[in-house]
Amino acid sequence: MTGGRHGSGAGRLVLVATPIGNLADLSPRAVEALAEADVIVCEDTRRTGRLLEHAGVVRHRLVVANEHSEAAAAAQVARLLTEGATVAVVTDAGTPGISDPGERLVQAAVAGGHLVTTVPGPTAGISALVVSGLPTGRFVMEGFLPRKGGERTARLRELAGERRTVVLYEAPHRLARTLADLAAAFGRDRSIVVCRELTKLHEQIWRGTLSEALDHASEVAPRGEYVLVVAGASDADQPDDEAIRAALADRSASGEDRRTAIVAVAQELRVPKRRVYTLAHADGGDGSPDATRPQQ
Repeated sequence: MTGGRHGSGAGRLVLVATPIGNLADLSPRAVEALAEADVIVCEDTRRTGRLLEHAGVVRHRLVVANEHSEAAAAAQVARLLTEGATVAVVTDAGTPGISDPGERLVQAAVAGGHLVTTVPGPTAGISALVVSGLPTGRFVMEGFLPRKGGERTARLRELAGERRTVVLYEAPHRLARTLADLAAAFGRDRSIVVCRELTKLHEQIWRGTLSEALDHASEVAPRGEYVLVVAGASDADQPDDEAIRAALADRSASGEDRRTAIVAVAQELRVPKRRVYTLAHADGGDGSPDATRPQQ
């Protein structure tokens, strides 16, 4: 079923998933799509060149789209599609657009009315999720956390109350710091599965708590790429009503108005704002809920 401006342009953009470590995972359809493409967009010409050589695909014109050049590449791809080209998109590993370049290319193709299709295949996050042993029915794909500052703190605070399984990516040199930050935000007893070098010769899947993961990371030098699968928050991770009331009382005693206190406590304790709002007014509200009603 199609709708709106879909596939009306002359060109075609094909997102091709590539192996995350084991070249044998390159599908026959992926090889066919790469062979038929007029242009291949990639992150690194050397890595993609080796992939094409493995697949027996005669080297095509390659366009680089990495984290620094994707915006410029999107404009170039848009022109190629307008000229009727079939453009294949690959990244160094996995599915384009998942914590890798690809999203802007798709947006440019859609804006131009061109057909966008995919050759599905490996994705590190999904691979880690399904072997983790943690709930898979509902999960959130977070990719890489912000590197530093208030944005990182805010994201960790938000994820700490997330009830779905959380999937994160991390580089080896940042693993220990991220585990420490997760333990501080989520609690040291939260379950985590640390997946390293998935599908490769030295694949490792480690299971335990965040506290134990920190100890493990200090004993074994981190190497390779990591996927972290963290259990969602449970009822035991949520503060009870008395803790929320006490936090509201402390802020009221310090002179904060009720609206400010509600917002601050919800963020601090990682609970829904509506729950804090309800408790604040159940304990002697001033009868003017519109003044402090949380935004919908």
